[in-house]
Amino acid sequence: MRVGLFDFALPDELIAQRPACPRDSARLLDVAAAGFGDHVVRDLPKLLRPGDLMVFNDTRVIPARLKGVRAGGQSRRDVAVEALLVRKLGGGRWLCFGRPVKRLKVGDRISFAGGLQAMVEMINADGSIALAFERSGSDFLAALEGAGAVPLPPYIRGGIADARDRTDYQTLFAKVDGSVAAPTAGLHFTPELMTALAQAGIATANVTLHVGPGTFQPVRVEDTGQHAMHAEWGEVPPPTVKAIERTRQAGGRVVSIGTTALRLLESVARDNDGAVTAWSGETDIFITPGFRFRAVDLLITNFHLPRSTLFMLVSAFAGLDRMKAAYAHAIARRYRFYSYGDCCLLRR
Repeated sequence: MRVGLFDFALPDELIAQRPACPRDSARLLDVAAAGFGDHVVRDLPKLLRPGDLMVFNDTRVIPARLKGVRAGGQSRRDVAVEALLVRKLGGGRWLCFGRPVKRLKVGDRISFAGGLQAMVEMINADGSIALAFERSGSDFLAALEGAGAVPLPPYIRGGIADARDRTDYQTLFAKVDGSVAAPTAGLHFTPELMTALAQAGIATANVTLHVGPGTFQPVRVEDTGQHAMHAEWGEVPPPTVKAIERTRQAGGRVVSIGTTALRLLESVARDNDGAVTAWSGETDIFITPGFRFRAVDLLITNFHLPRSTLFMLVSAFAGLDRMKAAYAHAIARRYRFYSYGDCCLLRR
């Protein structure tokens, strides 16, 4: 499909720079068959049904933005280096976006803040690099907490994070370290809202998908068939499989909280004849109109960038014409967009 089909104009002032406070006061657009309903997130207990199952992504954002120095030695100058961790490769090895890539060579050693040291192991054709850190596992993550910064997307204050973002850019459910971008639909939930949802008979379950920065970037080719998705690691645990089975048997609906949980559930269902089974591994699923959804009935998601894989996904889920109309409605009524913005409720 032509990528231009997924373009739209958005006023810069509608790009949210901070989350709503309290979080469940964010606005929610109900995109229903009969039209559009303007609500707030804390209205969810009356918008969903008893017996529905909400599936959250419990990944935790790590402070993945690093600044360091490549020591030049006798024949080369020192070079300031920035690295954004993208995906764990095993042990202390990470795939990264680094700059300036042209000033780096395989074998270079980089010193980051907090005593983190890494060697450039590989430089890929797409500009990404593989860094081998001298620390790994919990030791690496502990050092990263002091050395790294929150990896905000560039449309939020130029990507410059402050102390507030350490908590603002983390969901209530975050417990498994590994994401370099937040599963933003989960940012809207509070303990009070979770209590109200439970009292309304709405169940919850978790999956894990470590979100990479490629998920949120605009597509830079002209045809969707030319776009390559970055792989992301995920896991569907057995208790979540059982919760989905119970929900289906009782006639309830599976409600994905965010596109990340949806991509993981639909990846598993696609490879298992529609069934969601316990699973762990990497997925690079790219969902565009024409995709057959088999695992998720409803989707709660933020408003996404034009020409992005996420706007393509929601257009596949709810229909391109309907999503363009929904976004036009949201813009006209001054909804807040992107990671810290408002959200919508979509039906398959």
